[in-house]
Amino acid sequence: MQHDDPQQLLTWLPRLRRYARALAGNRDDADDLVQDTLERAWAKAGLWRGVADMRAWLFSLMHHLHVDGHRRGRLNIVALAEGEALPEQAEPARQTEGLALRDLASALAQLPAEQREVLLLVALEDMAYADVAQALGLPMGTVMSRLSRGRERLRQLMNEPVLSAAAVAGRPTLKVVK
Repeated sequence: MQHDDPQQLLTWLPRLRRYARALAGNRDDADDLVQDTLERAWAKAGLWRGVADMRAWLFSLMHHLHVDGHRRGRLNIVALAEGEALPEQAEPARQTEGLALRDLASALAQLPAEQREVLLLVALEDMAYADVAQALGLPMGTVMSRLSRGRERLRQLMNEPVLSAAAVAGRPTLKVVK
């Protein structure tokens, strides 16, 4: 793909949308983040020839816009609402898979932002550690450390028993008997 081809931005659109949705937590903020990223990339089209990895460059732009949005208090991270489907699923998940996805989304939302960003770029976007380091402007060791801590915390969160709203409120809960 030529680096001076404007269509190359569109080839990365699905991945940008997926990562933005994971960062922002809701469609509206994610769409705004993608739009801002594409606008920034288009404004810097003169730099495209010097970009070795367009994907890493676009994710870097998105990351910086997301961080700037948080500094200004513009973006909110919101966990997926109960029953809300993850974006771009090829087929509807079975009930247990849907619950597992909801639990994963909830656990991801509880991770510190810096761990979540690294984990999503490596696991969801299949980026190499060096590309993640470049995109986020971090040393490689920091990327590996955040990834390790994020994975461990995610494991802990996924293994913790989930309390129902009734249990949290102190109301009796129904037990399932097999």
